Amino acid sequence: MTSQEIKQRFGIIGSSPLLNRAIDIARQVAPTDITVLITGESGSGKEVFSHIIHQMSARKHGPFIAVNCGAIPEGTIDSELFGHEKGSFTGAHEARKGYFEVVNGGTIFLDEVGELPLGTQARLLRVLEMGEYIRVGSSKVQKTDCRVVAATNVEMFEAVRAGKFREDLYYRLNTVPLKIPPLRDRKEDIHLLFRKFVADFSDKYRSPNITLSDDAVRVLTNYGWPGNVRQLKNIAEQIAVLEKDRNITGQTLTNYIPHDNPGNLPMRLNQNQGKDDFSERDILYKVLFDMKKDMSDLKHLVADIIKSGNNMSDFASQHPQIVNSLYRDIAITNDHAITIQPPQTQQHQPPHTDYSIAQESEVQEIEESLSLIDKEADMIKKALKKHKGKRKSASEELGISERTLYRKIKELDLD
Repeated sequence: MTSQEIKQRFGIIGSSPLLNRAIDIARQVAPTDITVLITGESGSGKEVFSHIIHQMSARKHGPFIAVNCGAIPEGTIDSELFGHEKGSFTGAHEARKGYFEVVNGGTIFLDEVGELPLGTQARLLRVLEMGEYIRVGSSKVQKTDCRVVAATNVEMFEAVRAGKFREDLYYRLNTVPLKIPPLRDRKEDIHLLFRKFVADFSDKYRSPNITLSDDAVRVLTNYGWPGNVRQLKNIAEQIAVLEKDRNITGQTLTNYIPHDNPGNLPMRLNQNQGKDDFSERDILYKVLFDMKKDMSDLKHLVADIIKSGNNMSDFASQHPQIVNSLYRDIAITNDHAITIQPPQTQQHQPPHTDYSIAQESEVQEIEESLSLIDKEADMIKKALKKHKGKRKSASEELGISERTLYRKIKELDLD
């Protein structure tokens, strides 16, 4: 059977090289009993390829069962797959055959196999290697002759490295890997699929056919389609039912497409992961560097004013923005201090106000402390004083969580 005949029989639409390659692999491996692992994103059509493998195999007249491993609770999945004996657990009123017993001589499709519990994985490995299994609550070994086709939308090798999936089972399932390409890698097929879907839905709901403008076709092909064929089919059905104007423009189509495209974005990290530590460190460094720069600028400015003999009030009236931005109290050793007061607004400035400078002939600079612990403690004290001891408001002011503020107060003995 050729690739084109397979497409017609199983309703596969498209001519993408990646899609044709996947069909060729399925056609070649079908006559054998080799275990196949189908990988691909959700909605890309993995189950269709399991049907291709079964129908083109010598087991095509035997049973075919598709099992969604992710939809079965962990406590009952062993019973579902391998069966159980009467009285083996609460509610087991009679013996029951499992899927591996029912599908004997046929094919079982284990969808979302990456969701299997580790204990079930060990039992599945026994089935794949020896064709043996034991019912829940029994000690009798039973035989089964079935072909296993598995599928998953997770990165299996990463799951193995994380200890969530058995490495030996992974290599046993992955005898022949079959990767289904996502829809965004089959751009030439998107328009064909959409036309097929809207034609089917127009016939189903007895409505006029739908046509796409050129800009609508561009919107279709440029979108990432994180939900793949399933998402495209859903949007085609919505448009076929809801739109009265059967000539669809790009603007109309964008109303049905989500604005964000999670399928093309990097994985989002947990927003709480490392939030407190990063915010605290980042803000602390920024404040320290800004303070050091401001202090250095102010010292040089005051020294220039003293050397030139200018009156501070004259300078402040000429450059109020500079004085305001550099407003600080500078403590100088040997009982000498230079205090700069910010210029007042015209409404609040009392008459004949002047800026006084207590100076000596040579300004002495001191080396300020750059200890992170001292600066951190000073910042916390100022924030608590500003907000009158309200720790929640102080933590918001500092850009850290209230829990982190409590911890810092305890560590720095600020109570």
